[in-house]
Amino acid sequence: MSSFEPGYLERQPITQGLLRVIRSIGEYRGREALYQQQSPQVLENLRQAAIIQSTEASNRLEGVVAPLDRIKDLVAEKTTPRNRSEQEIAGYRQVLTTIHTRYAHIPFTPGVVLQLHRDLYQYTTSEAGRWKPVDNEITRVEADGTRTLLFTPVPAHATPDAMEALHDRFNRALHPETTNRSS
Repeated sequence: MSSFEPGYLERQPITQGLLRVIRSIGEYRGREALYQQQSPQVLENLRQAAIIQSTEASNRLEGVVAPLDRIKDLVAEKTTPRNRSEQEIAGYRQVLTTIHTRYAHIPFTPGVVLQLHRDLYQYTTSEAGRWKPVDNEITRVEADGTRTLLFTPVPAHATPDAMEALHDRFNRALHPETTNRSS
């Protein structure tokens, strides 16, 4: 979270490589606008392919797996989920659809994060749309069973305040013109 603390971003160096990437992003945005006008179906096909690939890869990282044909049918809403993995895939699809169709109107707030979490698990019986109730650790389990601590997240009791601070700092960094200069 320190990356959104006041002054942090301003202290970061801007390298030539970063400038090249920024320039390329601007060029690609111009190309995207041209494609939107001339070939909207091509962009829609690319978006669908990206959603399927993202759904498959992201869920696999979480240990949620399903055959690619089932994922495609779930993403296209041609079938209903048969098991827990497919329920999570359907929820992921729903959240991606929300983001892709409403991104320009979605504020970056803790409430939206909770709403997306609720939507992610809407096809399951999991409690969702709430901050975590217990502390957790991110670990890696080796083949021999050895656990390696990778990351210790914010404690459960501090999560609501930490999320408020993160969103506040991010929004201030994104919109410095609306930030009260005296604070």
